[in-house]
Amino acid sequence: MPAFPQSTTTTHTAISVPPALSLPVIEREFPRQLHPYWPRLQEKTRAWLLEKRLMSPDKVEAYADGLCYTDLMAGYYIGAPDQVLQAIADYSAWFFVWDDRHDRDVIHGRPEAWRRLRRRLHTALDSPWDHLHHRDPLVAGFADSMVRLYSFLGEGWNVRFADDFHAVIEAYDREFRNRTEGIVPTVDEYLELRRMTFAHWIWIDLLEPSAEYELPAAVRQNSAYRRASLLCQDFAAWYNDLCSLPKEIAGDEVHNLGISLIHHEGMRLEEAVKEVRRRVEECISEFLDVEKEVLRYADRIDSGSVRGAELADAVRACLFNMRNWFSSVYWFHHESGRYMVDSWDDRSTPPYVNNEAAGEK
Repeated sequence: MPAFPQSTTTTHTAISVPPALSLPVIEREFPRQLHPYWPRLQEKTRAWLLEKRLMSPDKVEAYADGLCYTDLMAGYYIGAPDQVLQAIADYSAWFFVWDDRHDRDVIHGRPEAWRRLRRRLHTALDSPWDHLHHRDPLVAGFADSMVRLYSFLGEGWNVRFADDFHAVIEAYDREFRNRTEGIVPTVDEYLELRRMTFAHWIWIDLLEPSAEYELPAAVRQNSAYRRASLLCQDFAAWYNDLCSLPKEIAGDEVHNLGISLIHHEGMRLEEAVKEVRRRVEECISEFLDVEKEVLRYADRIDSGSVRGAELADAVRACLFNMRNWFSSVYWFHHESGRYMVDSWDDRSTPPYVNNEAAGEK
């Protein structure tokens, strides 16, 4: 079926989803949304990648639009002010480039290069204004993203976001060591690590500037709100595992739920795929249940005061975009060239990777 049944945009036409990856409940119950700023978003993020030298001009020209990074964010943060969505989309594009640099440092055996980058990112996260002109484009681009993201809400949100991303950097370091040493984490270890390397709390944090409201801790820690948050991100991470399993097996990856199930639970590939799919479908059904709880919680917050009404509206906006994460992630994996392994000349080397920017000579 078309990803955007009512769209007049020729970029989004009917998409064929392989049966093993098809989720009729997503296509039926989670209508896809797209922020109206998307065409401009795509154009400006492409220009930002060039300006910050995060991808070479030939790679940007050949692959940037087809990778659909802006589509993913434009389908998630509906209702965000244009400048907020632009900052998020640029940061998301940076994140994918960082992920590719991390991968190339593993593949080419560059532990010192990775350790140096890790240190620089930690430092830039705490003082991005001092790193806007760093000689490493990845550090400078990250600093630019942080300066912009830190400008939308208060200091409390900024500190929380920084703490959450420091943890993501350290999780990437654990993944680096696992891959270098050939360690396949157990299923439980993997699930814990995956919530960090997928940056669950980062994407959840960014719901707030999109809603133009910093949520109090009591709301963020509400059991229903927290469960809905985690379910939308777990769905995304595990569906990503399902879709990227061929790519990651080809690249000798050790971090994938399917790989952990095969290695530690003795499953055959077909059994592991079936189990990952079961977990993905469970996330969907549980979210549909807990979504109702969050809506009831928002109604209780909306007690008649102006502040209560504003807070309730912010909770509903965040929940709406948690729901949008399901459809946005689903279609992204079937549109983005990032997962079209069979079309690559070398199944272990993505054609969009900028080797020069990754430090290769």
